[in-house]
Amino acid sequence: MERTLAYRERRYIEELRLLTRATAADCIIDEKFDRLIYVVPKEEMGLAIGHRGEHIRKLQKLLGTRIEMVEYAREPEDLIRNIFSPVPVDAVKDPADGSITVRVRKKADLGIAIGKNGANAEKARLLVRRFLGTELRAITMSGEA
Repeated sequence: MERTLAYRERRYIEELRLLTRATAADCIIDEKFDRLIYVVPKEEMGLAIGHRGEHIRKLQKLLGTRIEMVEYAREPEDLIRNIFSPVPVDAVKDPADGSITVRVRKKADLGIAIGKNGANAEKARLLVRRFLGTELRAITMSGEA
């Protein structure tokens, strides 16, 4: 799936690189929740976050917006697990239309997976659409239809 980066996204990726020496694979500007979502390769995630999140705090102060990091993975199932981390989830692809349903293993984790005002669900929807070229249909409990 080919992705294009606009000037703003490239600028934010460069800010991350200058501050942390880590290069993000992608950057998504989520204006609805006033945040930047960086997708960072596994080997550079420690550099991007910094000791005890110090780089994230500096970047948030510099850019004046909330920063979130997601570890990049080539396999769709691994990418979805990384998006919802630390909540253990399984992704099920619908063969009819290609959409994805995410199943949460424990009921207690369902609220965390959805997030406050649906912030985590929106992040997942944006990333699934951008990286997998399909839609996130639902977040459900294991065993639900």
